[in-house]
Amino acid sequence: MTRVAKAAEQAGFESGWVFDHFHTTPVATQEPTYEAWSLMAALAVATDTLRLGQMCTCNGYRPPAYLAHVAASIDVISGGRLEMGIGAGWYEEEFLAHGYEFPKASVRIAQLDEGIEVMKRMWTEEKASFEGEYYRLEGAICQPKPLQEPHIPIWVAGGGEKRTLRVVARHAQYANFYGDPETWAHKSRVLAEHCAEVGTDFDAITRSMNLRLVCAPTEAEAQERLDEIGARLRPLIGDDALERHERQARRWSGPPDKIIEMLKPYRDFGLSYLIVFFPDVAYDLSGLELFGREVIGAL
Repeated sequence: MTRVAKAAEQAGFESGWVFDHFHTTPVATQEPTYEAWSLMAALAVATDTLRLGQMCTCNGYRPPAYLAHVAASIDVISGGRLEMGIGAGWYEEEFLAHGYEFPKASVRIAQLDEGIEVMKRMWTEEKASFEGEYYRLEGAICQPKPLQEPHIPIWVAGGGEKRTLRVVARHAQYANFYGDPETWAHKSRVLAEHCAEVGTDFDAITRSMNLRLVCAPTEAEAQERLDEIGARLRPLIGDDALERHERQARRWSGPPDKIIEMLKPYRDFGLSYLIVFFPDVAYDLSGLELFGREVIGAL
């Protein structure tokens, strides 16, 4: 993983991202899944310029006051290169397997809202206090403070239009959601409405999207790599899960010119940050390097 992060740095990527799970997805297996914030610390010392994020931290897995300390320390270790990606969590099996309650979505999102407020106060106040429905602080001290000011950039992941995008409007510098171009544009309009309601500058929020894809010189080579990925995953997760898991990758994979053309409508609707998951990158860096050479510059 440090090798991949260094390669991304050399290929011209702005940032490198990990996911926050304790089990593999979409099916729990015995394959290794390193804890996200331990990885943040490791990658902070293995890289020099790459910004480091999580897409995304599950708010329910760690008390937010504790997470504020962890993130502040890693921001200092990295020289101010941390991104704080966070969401309400969705992997019910993983919650329950680890003894965490899995409340309904509205409660998880309300906890996310409070959790972000807790972290912001910990990062910006000498002694932080907060009284919420789910979390409480009484004169909590967080030292060292993050290097970034006014605090570590906050990414809120999720496109729920009634609650999650309102949390984005209240707290985030970055939004992250997915859909076809028209759906993505619609969610952007909903976010703008929430920003107007809470008094946030919509244009100050960077809108981002995640994509899972293979970048290869030709369609045939991309298909060959997808088949290789499928052959590795099929014995672990089965045919049905594999089909669901790789559906996005099969749609988006191909040569750089195809990927660029598919992304242009999103760019026209205001997409300005793309997080790409290359599912073959642990075995073959060529797709990441090709994307860095030809796609990043073109967009």
